[in-house]
Amino acid sequence: MNAIESEILLQVENLRVSFRTGKQSFFEAVKGVSFHIPVNKTVALVGESGSGKSVSALALMGLLPQGSALIDPESVIRFEGKSLFEMTEKERRALCGSKLSMVFQEPMSSLNPVFTVGYQIGEVLRFHKGMSSTEARERSIALLDEVGIPDPSLKVDAYPHQLSGGQQQRVMIAMAIAGEPRLLIADEPTTALDVTIQRQIIELIQALQRRHRMSVLFITHDLQLVSEIADDVIVMRHGEICEKAPVQDIFAHPSHPYTKALLLCRPPMNERPFHLPVIEDVMQAGGKPVSKESERIRGYDAGDEPVLEVRHLSKNFEIRTGLFRKRVFPAVKDVSFVLPRKKTLGIVGESGSGKTTLGLTLMRLHKASGGEVLFNGRDILSMTEKEFYPCKRRIQIVFQNPYASLNPRFTVGQILTEPLSIHRIGSSAAERRDMAFEWLRKVGLPEAAFFRYPHEFSGGQRQRIAIARCLTMRPEVLVCDESVSALDVSVQAQILNLLQDLQDEFGLSYLFISHDLSVVKYMADEVMVMQHGQVVEMVGSDEIYGNPRHPYTQTLLAAVPKDKYSLGIG
Repeated sequence: MNAIESEILLQVENLRVSFRTGKQSFFEAVKGVSFHIPVNKTVALVGESGSGKSVSALALMGLLPQGSALIDPESVIRFEGKSLFEMTEKERRALCGSKLSMVFQEPMSSLNPVFTVGYQIGEVLRFHKGMSSTEARERSIALLDEVGIPDPSLKVDAYPHQLSGGQQQRVMIAMAIAGEPRLLIADEPTTALDVTIQRQIIELIQALQRRHRMSVLFITHDLQLVSEIADDVIVMRHGEICEKAPVQDIFAHPSHPYTKALLLCRPPMNERPFHLPVIEDVMQAGGKPVSKESERIRGYDAGDEPVLEVRHLSKNFEIRTGLFRKRVFPAVKDVSFVLPRKKTLGIVGESGSGKTTLGLTLMRLHKASGGEVLFNGRDILSMTEKEFYPCKRRIQIVFQNPYASLNPRFTVGQILTEPLSIHRIGSSAAERRDMAFEWLRKVGLPEAAFFRYPHEFSGGQRQRIAIARCLTMRPEVLVCDESVSALDVSVQAQILNLLQDLQDEFGLSYLFISHDLSVVKYMADEVMVMQHGQVVEMVGSDEIYGNPRHPYTQTLLAAVPKDKYSLGIG
C-alpha cells in the first residue's frame, strides 16, 4: 500500500443496493456508487429524500434489512484496507460500534425509552471495551460531559423522554464515540433542531474530530450546513452520484445542474422572490438561475383586518415534585399579538421557548391558564365545545412530527377524506375522493398515494400528506408548527410556494412557527421572538433581520449557518 492509499480510511466501489418489492421485482436504490473517505477528513453526502444517502450509510454499517435488501456481489467496501463483505458476522459486529459508528437521524426512535441514557452508553463500553458496570458508568459520565450535557452525573440516570431534542442527539453522539471510532457516520444529525442547537452540534462534531482524529461522513440535504463542516462533497440523486468535488469547488464552480439547483432552492436572506425556484425549474433551465419575478412586499398595514387577536394568553403546567407536592411551570407568559387576514406572523425561538405550546393553547388543544383568543371577534376560549365545533375546520394546525400525526392504520385516502366526511364537505364519497386527489397533486404527490399507508412514505412525503389534510378544510387560519423543517430544500420550496399561492387565492392567515430563520424571513410579514415563554421582540421581518435589538434575537441570527464560499452560478 503506497502513501496515498494509506491515507484512505474507507473505500466504496460500485455499491449497488436493491430492495425486493415483489416475488420477482426489485427496486434499485443505490446504483453503482463509488467514493472514498480520507483519514481525519469530513465528507458530506448531499441529496434529497430517496437519493440513496441513508441506504448507502446503512450498507456500510451492515444494517440493511435482511431478506428484502440485496447488495450486488460486485460491490466492494473496504475499511482500513479490509473488505467488509469478507468479514465474519462476529468481526463485523466488533467493527461497527467501535472503529465504525453511526449517529442516526431520529434520536427518540434510536434510543430505548425503557433504559437510562447511562445504561445505553455503558452497553457500548461493556460490549466493545470490556468494562465493568462501575467503569462503564464513570466513562459514560465523562462522555456526557464531553458532548456538553449539563450535570452529567445526574443526567446519566435520566431516561430519553426527560431530555430535550438537542440533548438526545448529544447522547446519540456520546454513544457513537464511546468506542473511539475512526469513522463517524452522522445521518442528518441536525435536522429539525433549533439554529443554536444545530450550531452546537456542528461545533461538537468538529471538536470531537480534532480531538480524536476521526473521519466523518456527514449526511444532509442542507448545502448551507455543508459549507461549514465538509472538506469534500458528494452530491447524490436517484441513487447515483451527480458530482464529487472539494467543498469550495462545489460552491464556486458547481458543474452538475442538480447541484446548482440545490444551491438555488433555499430562500435567500437578501431578497424575497415572488416564487422560490424548485429543482425541476432549475434543471429545465440547464442549471442556470430561473428568471426572477417581482419580489413580494411584506409587512402589516394600518388598515389590515384582524382575523385572530390574542390577549394576555398564559399556559401553566403542574409538575409533580413529590407525593403531595406540585410545582407550577409557566410555559407561556402573558403573550399578546394580532394576526391580520391574508398575513403571516412568524414565531421563532429555541426549544422550550413556548412556541408550540402557544399554538396548541390558542387552538384549545391545551387548556389556557388565562387570557383571550378572539377569532373574528369572538373569544374561542370561552366557547362551549358545541359552540367551538364549527371553528375547528376554520383553524387548522400542521404538526411538527409527521410520523406521529398520521394514523398508521389508515390509508392516505382515509386520512384525507375522514375530516371532509366529519365536517360534511362534499356531497358524496366520490366527490370527496376527487377533492383528495386534487390536494395530493397540489402538494406534489401522485394520485396513487391515495391507496397507500403512511409507513410507505419518507418523512418529507408524510409532511406533505399532513399539510394536504389540513388544506382540505379550506381554513382561514393555519398554524404551521415546524411544518417544513424536515423537508428537502426543493420540497420545502414547493410547499412554501403552495402556502403563498393559497394565501393569495383564499386569503389565508398563517402562524408560522419555525427555527429556520431564512424561511421565516421569506414567509413572514412580522416576526415574534419568544424566549422562556415570553415575547422578547416583535417587529417587521425585514427590520428584525437587518437591525435585531434584543440580545437573544442577535444570538439566534448569529447561529444561522453562513455560506463561506460565494456561489459561482450564472
